[in-house]
Amino acid sequence: MKIALLAFAAVGWAAALARAEPEVPAVATADENFTGRERHEYMGRTIAPTMHFSGAGWLTRPTREEEEDPLKLLSSLKVKPGQVVCDFGCGNGYHSLQLAKRVGAAGQVYAIDIQPEMLEMLEERAGPRGLENIKPLLATGEGSGLPAGSFDLVLMVDVYHELSDPEAILAEIRASLKPEGRLVLVEFREEDETVPILPLHKMSQVQVVKELEANSFHLAGQYNRLPWQHVLHFVRSDSPIEKAELKPWRPVR
Repeated sequence: MKIALLAFAAVGWAAALARAEPEVPAVATADENFTGRERHEYMGRTIAPTMHFSGAGWLTRPTREEEEDPLKLLSSLKVKPGQVVCDFGCGNGYHSLQLAKRVGAAGQVYAIDIQPEMLEMLEERAGPRGLENIKPLLATGEGSGLPAGSFDLVLMVDVYHELSDPEAILAEIRASLKPEGRLVLVEFREEDETVPILPLHKMSQVQVVKELEANSFHLAGQYNRLPWQHVLHFVRSDSPIEKAELKPWRPVR
């Protein structure tokens, strides 16, 4: 595979790349020092800094399966052979590889990230596995590149809270979805103090829904059975899929 350049209209992503710095893994029980990093606010929320490629090892840590149960997440998405999906903010391809297996040779996975080093790691991992249905795309700030009306699913795992221009990026994603296509956001639960993640890298259900509804999406479903994360399904506001009522997360007793 050869990395393609995706000219992305969201200038905020290019800005995020320019200011990205190495940072400690997000797993922590106390706040870390972010002094010297420019901060931005969106709808009452502080946008988190982008994870640097030097921390990519955390994405493939041996304990991730136990801590996050990503296979349960992927099974809940009900991805079908032949579908076109997007792993948005793919990092080193942890989920891209599994998605590629699920859509099969007749399907395709667009793996998008702002750091070329992440995409190089993805290619190094996909090659030996013989996965030729992954299309790595490098996001930049020079215009639009996502194919309109193409995706059955756009998946963002622990990514949305880092987008430095949510409105612009959500507009691009909205245009890229098929009428019944889904945008699935997976975010660490802010409501759950037992989740050992920095507060800046958590989001509440209510905040996620508020921001997505403000950008012409509506909630279409949710999955509440992961150890640490919310899973919220959204569709375009003009989608034939009906709006779902949010079921507040409750700790398992």
